Amino acid sequence: MAATEPLPLAGLTVVAVEQAVSAPFATRQLADLGARVIKVERPDGGDFARAYDTAARGLASHFVWANRGKESLALDLKDPRGLEVLHALLDGADVFVQNLAQGAAARLGLDAAALCARYPRLVAVDISGYGDGGPYAHKRAYDMLVQCEAGLVSVTGTPERPVKAGIPAADIAAAMYAFSGVLAALLRRGTTGRGGPVEISMLESLAEWMGHPLHHTMHGGEQPVRTGLAHAVIAPYDAYATADGDRVLLSVQNDREWRRLAREVLERPELAEDPSYATNAARTRGRESTDAVVAGALGKLSADEAVERLEAAGIACARLNSVAQLAGHPQLAARDRWREVDSPVGPLRALLPPIGLPGGAEARMGAVPALGEHTDALLRALGMTDARIAELRGDGVVA
Repeated sequence: MAATEPLPLAGLTVVAVEQAVSAPFATRQLADLGARVIKVERPDGGDFARAYDTAARGLASHFVWANRGKESLALDLKDPRGLEVLHALLDGADVFVQNLAQGAAARLGLDAAALCARYPRLVAVDISGYGDGGPYAHKRAYDMLVQCEAGLVSVTGTPERPVKAGIPAADIAAAMYAFSGVLAALLRRGTTGRGGPVEISMLESLAEWMGHPLHHTMHGGEQPVRTGLAHAVIAPYDAYATADGDRVLLSVQNDREWRRLAREVLERPELAEDPSYATNAARTRGRESTDAVVAGALGKLSADEAVERLEAAGIACARLNSVAQLAGHPQLAARDRWREVDSPVGPLRALLPPIGLPGGAEARMGAVPALGEHTDALLRALGMTDARIAELRGDGVVA
């Protein structure tokens, strides 16, 4: 069926002075939903995430992931002429997002409070590590550091060793709260006519995501233990090796499921009513024995055979996939979730964003920009002559 509705943010303009992951990932969500996003970068190298690696056919994987669909303006904001250009853009913008080092935006007059006073309809977002104020306000706040401060690392890993999350969880948490904060502020503007500041802290965002262990500890007096892939109070609930070298995770949620597991998967019907295994409490007390029984049975099967047998028995299960296996996941393929986006090195494969709008236009997955790719076009749109642009370029104000 043909799309009948435009993308919800079509017609909105976002200006972003952004770097790394948190702000770029937030504004990419806006771009995917139709907003025009103008990414302001330093002329001397741009967003430093451009240089994190070269894994995406010469481009940085973080940058490719978080920056599609944007226009790149290479602009020196420390030069008054560069700042003047930025304000000319803000005069017609709906949203401004920045995640500069704490205090840097305020020194340039680009903090949310100052900008909203100057541009009453603007929604202005400040993303920081620890928020404005407090003893940590000026502390460096890279993702892994915030994961540690927020306690995420203390509940992730094995009993012997805590580990950080394998993705930038603090950055992503802040990005998604910034994204939803922008949408909420735009809705409010539709009623009041005024934009307003939005403040996002990486620590506070990740602390919210720590809800279960936080409340468990505060109200129960005990921090949940690290259990790797196992569950602290359910057994069997873990990943088990299969005969072909893969691993399959299964979860038995109640004693009825255990009986089905014993009879139909383990082929040990006597264990269904055995007092050492018949209840979850018994299986958890004897977790080592429980795991050994399950591991012994699954270790004789291939991953395909194990999953087939578990699903036939109605036992929740999953493959412990590698990232490469995720890229080839049959469910993503069956649901047609892959697209190609353009980039300076040619088309790159990318996932459709998870927000689906049936009956509307598909997410706009625009190109990954080269540094300063849109500088001239943006400056001309502001009424600047080619001679003036050449002068600014010669002085290093733009690139």
